[in-house]
Amino acid sequence: MGRHSLPDAPRRGGTGPRSRARRRRAALATAVVLAVAGGTVAAVDGGLLSFGSSCWDDPVRLRIAAAPTIAPALKDAADYARDHDVTSDGQCVDVRVTARDTYEFATALRSGRGGAADFEAWVPDSGVWVSRVLADDRSVPVTPAGNVASSPVGVAMIPTAAKTLGWPRKTYTWTDLAGATTTSERLRLGSGDPSRSATGLLALTQLAQTAGRTKDGDVLAAATAKALSQRASDSDGQVLNTLPRDLSGTEQGNPKRNQALILSEQAAFAYNESADSGDDLDLFYPKDGSPRLDHPFALVDEPSLTTDESRAALRFMTLLGEDAGRRILEEHGFRTDEDEVPAALVSAAGGRAPQPYEEVPERPATDKEVEEALGLWTITVQSARLTTVVDASSSMSDPVPGTSESRMDVTRAALLQALATFTPEDEIGLWKFSTELDGKRDYRVLVPTGRLGDRVAGTTQRDRLSAAFSGLKPVPHGETGLYDTTLAAYKAATASYTKGKFNAVVLLTDGVNQDPGSISRSRLVSELRELADPERPVPLIAIAACSDRISAWLRLGLPCSVPDRSRGSVFRT
Repeated sequence: MGRHSLPDAPRRGGTGPRSRARRRRAALATAVVLAVAGGTVAAVDGGLLSFGSSCWDDPVRLRIAAAPTIAPALKDAADYARDHDVTSDGQCVDVRVTARDTYEFATALRSGRGGAADFEAWVPDSGVWVSRVLADDRSVPVTPAGNVASSPVGVAMIPTAAKTLGWPRKTYTWTDLAGATTTSERLRLGSGDPSRSATGLLALTQLAQTAGRTKDGDVLAAATAKALSQRASDSDGQVLNTLPRDLSGTEQGNPKRNQALILSEQAAFAYNESADSGDDLDLFYPKDGSPRLDHPFALVDEPSLTTDESRAALRFMTLLGEDAGRRILEEHGFRTDEDEVPAALVSAAGGRAPQPYEEVPERPATDKEVEEALGLWTITVQSARLTTVVDASSSMSDPVPGTSESRMDVTRAALLQALATFTPEDEIGLWKFSTELDGKRDYRVLVPTGRLGDRVAGTTQRDRLSAAFSGLKPVPHGETGLYDTTLAAYKAATASYTKGKFNAVVLLTDGVNQDPGSISRSRLVSELRELADPERPVPLIAIAACSDRISAWLRLGLPCSVPDRSRGSVFRT
């Protein structure tokens, strides 16, 4: 990026391909007349028969993958660039925009497949996708260059539902809105699946943050996620299809139809602009702030791009920030300046004062908070396949400060409590480890991973696990054989991966590796990375043997303090 200065500005007086064709035909006709009159030399000297080159003789071709919501605006901007001879270093910029589902394109980048290499630039709807790609060191590299537009996330409702909640004069926090729409079947709330929709994920993150500041916030956040999961759609486009076909008709009472949606302002704008019923959606903007879809512009595999391609991409991005580009984006319902939000845009999207449509969250969510919200969603809504690996070294007999219980007592009770919350469809197994528990191996498989509802020899998997959890005891003089056990458990979990479930290895330990004959930490991390596959994800999660929060984490993905990372006791892939 640093090696490129900004490319050319638009050429003044430039015309589109059709105007250029007419201009060339007129020049040719004039030249013929002059030639007949014997004035060919004068025509050449006067430039009517130009032997110079047009910027279109050798244009820079740029292919952009864009989120479906912003792709139409970018296509209009590409047409503008062609019609007005927008150039980069004297070459016209020929931009081709393809709408690509953001989740699917991010997955293609992370796997290096799916046609990701066919594009020079990418405009997803949110930076959360760019962050996830950047966090994966095996993905096709992307280089963020800036943001081209924004759109706040709120809750859109059909008019009758909005009226019952006092729109537009009554304002709500995210928690209030979630409570109003998830505690009663009278007001059904739909959302894009947060694992595939940035709109849904940012809203869930905001909800989790807000709930976390209240009493029993963890439980409230999980309950909200569970309620949303009942009416989630794969994408924002699909969730719009869950609205009643006639917003004021009898179908609004159809239990299969949603009356409220977590939606971006731009999506509500586009829906209202195209709606035939005459009854537009109304939009609530939470008073504790609406997170933003920020639409980053990123170069795809910049080291492989030519200088011309990199500079042309930057030129097109700067065009989107100029008056013409901003006008195009605003015509499609996007914000281009948070300090001057067009009232007409907000009104068209279904917003109206005193709804706090300019309010932003106190602080933007961090990447960690977004990932925690995604983990909460995944664990809450999917059946689980967990390989539970428990430390049985002698230090697990040490007391937990402030209690009369040992670390193993607390761990055992938490596991039993968590087990009661899983369904018969969940799959769980149990390993324990210390040093040399099974010959030279530091671990022993007590209960192979299986479906809790399955029966073998007259007893269920749940019963076998309950008995095994209850029987966990520290090994006298046992040390912590952490590294070899971690690798073995991860290999087993990835080899038995089950599609459609939340697959994970959950490691409960109170200390660092104490086996001098084990593999090194660097080798362990290297082998874990080799085994990890983005298309078959198996998180490896280490939890400290801390308190009853263990059971909450196991079921809901809640945070739990962990051993000192600098001492090499925690890994995550």
